[in-house]
Amino acid sequence: MSISIASEAAFGPLGKAALRPPRIVVGITSAQTCLNLGGRLRSLREAGFEVTLVSSPGELLEQTAVREGVRSIAIPMERDVALFADLVALARLWWLLWRLKPDMTEFSTPKAGLLGTLAAQFAGVQTRVYMLRGLKLESSTGVKRRILLAAERMASACAHLVLCNSESLRKKSLALGVAPAGKLYLLGNGSSNGVDAERFSPGPRRIRKQLGLQLEDLVLGFVGRLTRDKGLPELLDAFDSILVAEPRARLLLVGWFDASEDALCEGLQRRILSHPRIHCTGFVGDTAPYYRAMDVMVLPTWREGFPNVVLEASATGIPVVTTLSTGSRDAVVPEVTGLLIPPGYPEAICEAVLALLRNAARRRRMGQAARAWVLENFVNRHVLGLTTELYKKMVLEAGAAERLRAG
Repeated sequence: MSISIASEAAFGPLGKAALRPPRIVVGITSAQTCLNLGGRLRSLREAGFEVTLVSSPGELLEQTAVREGVRSIAIPMERDVALFADLVALARLWWLLWRLKPDMTEFSTPKAGLLGTLAAQFAGVQTRVYMLRGLKLESSTGVKRRILLAAERMASACAHLVLCNSESLRKKSLALGVAPAGKLYLLGNGSSNGVDAERFSPGPRRIRKQLGLQLEDLVLGFVGRLTRDKGLPELLDAFDSILVAEPRARLLLVGWFDASEDALCEGLQRRILSHPRIHCTGFVGDTAPYYRAMDVMVLPTWREGFPNVVLEASATGIPVVTTLSTGSRDAVVPEVTGLLIPPGYPEAICEAVLALLRNAARRRRMGQAARAWVLENFVNRHVLGLTTELYKKMVLEAGAAERLRAG
């Protein structure tokens, strides 16, 4: 892969990297997280980096690498604690980084964040970033919470910079002692990718007909993994109450039953699939048309980093109801682009949703304000541009420091 003249001039001399493009390894635990990398890898490549994507095996890993024009390498990693498998993954990551000799690494998600930053330190990578996309420990208790907190602190200790997804995530990380203030960094107003405001934009509701939804239906939408931590149990209880008050309501679930530790029990899954007023799509590659089918989007989550789905709904001109949880509170301007409610209360979901479903003029105002807010702060070109400029600066500074040490 060649580096453009413009990018080469922007990077300048990079010591050992001067004879080749600067290399960056981006690592995540599960191929599923590739859904959150749209545009990020391509922007790094176009900025002059030679990019390698690492995750557990999966079709999304290969598809994302092809789409973004980068190299991919599969290294199995378990989401949960698995001592032997974790040691094997750590060794494989170290061997990969020792061979590739990247100028920079960016690891994210709990397991890859811990193993990847450890391996990068052992391999002597000059610039190491831990991308903090959220704190899984927030929905954990007891010994497990202490283990997760220790893992976050270890990953942060091995990184030169902890890049936080949102301001509330930065503050929560500081309060928990994940890393010192000087290492916790927020770019712009947050978000790891921003949003493609052309793809996610207001438009015809053609998908409604395919789903069997009527013009007069009031559609409450959800997009993402169908799990406990996303607030699905509370949403289902709230929807039963919403239907009593507003029989025209329909619930559109654009997502899949994720086989994670916070997976929905079989009873809740059957309840969703058998409900006559709930439409569940399963995994959808292109969610943009589904937002246009919604009147209100709801994300009753317990924890986030910075929810992309809220930005996507907002860019589509849809008001959002989400929670005051870490990360999600940053994705809405209260009473302007949507409504914020406490997590864990079906009654709060019901009240907020009905207030919007029953007031079309308010929904329009909020939707218009939401799209304007996204266009001002979260267009992907702007967000990703901040990232590439920061990373180029870090690589340049590391190269200069190396030349000084070499005398």
